[in-house]
Amino acid sequence: MNRYAGTMTHSGNPFGQVLVALVTPMTADGEVDWPAVEKHMDDVITAGADGIVVTGTTGETSTLTDPEKLKLVEVGKSVAAGRAKIITGGGSNETAHAIELYKASEKAGADGIMIVTPYYNKPTQAGILTHFRLVADATDLPVILYDIPGRTGVPIKYETILRLAKHPNILAVKDAKGDFSEVSRVLNQTDLMYFSGDDANALPHLAIGATGLIGVTANITATPYRTIVDAVNRGDLAAATAEHKRLEPLVRATMTHVPGTVSAKYILHGLGRISSPRVRLPLVGPEEWEAALIEDELALVTDVPGADFSNFRPDRNAAAGGALPKVHGTTR
Repeated sequence: MNRYAGTMTHSGNPFGQVLVALVTPMTADGEVDWPAVEKHMDDVITAGADGIVVTGTTGETSTLTDPEKLKLVEVGKSVAAGRAKIITGGGSNETAHAIELYKASEKAGADGIMIVTPYYNKPTQAGILTHFRLVADATDLPVILYDIPGRTGVPIKYETILRLAKHPNILAVKDAKGDFSEVSRVLNQTDLMYFSGDDANALPHLAIGATGLIGVTANITATPYRTIVDAVNRGDLAAATAEHKRLEPLVRATMTHVPGTVSAKYILHGLGRISSPRVRLPLVGPEEWEAALIEDELALVTDVPGADFSNFRPDRNAAAGGALPKVHGTTR
């Protein structure tokens, strides 16, 4: 049972506040490990998450098949059993494919959708606007816009966000751009909710009025994020800051040296919480020197609730390389 259920959402917030950008546990040969998925979902909800984003960047959406993405929604709904919201992330850089995928996700039971800016195509702001509008038109689910120019190659510009805010289904932004003055400006001029999309910036985002966070490090422990959010909700910045400081070495270990998916799986496997740290190619496990850096950072983690590294047993050999699954992810 989620002992934090009483603090689940602001009124009018259909997403939750402490959202985990869920890793997709896999077997050593790169197939989705469904029993491990169920266990991990339950673990993060028990630790304080009131929302789970499946098939996002951290979930390896680029290399998941559409059937796997839809099953992750179905399994999430079953495991959560009302304790947390299930948001489907990812999408597609092809508008037609994104529409069909989100329609299917709605039928599978998703509580909301997170639409990433089309990547690789490098559309103009007019193209971004049209993409988001058409996808949001195609579903009744509440929408989070995912602004992460470091991965997509294009930002959602301020003027575009203001125009998108007028769409009745578009309720929030996941911000991985880190432009706090722009966040403040949008919060002042729209009713959009903001979610921090950068683990190190979770508290700074909340301090200027963000609703919550969508975190990678929360795979390892969501409990400190629950503490931070609850402290901000009651106006206790000192308590929130203290927890932020305790959490900092773990965030650095997870987010600095290799992609967050890779490090989160490496750490979860070392803690004995998933059966394999395997990721799908072109992602690969940490090289020796990267693993050493991660482990050095973890040695600095103390007194972080839910993150006990006294029995941490990393396995660099198990993490080495990447898997080439039998069925490739497709765009149709």
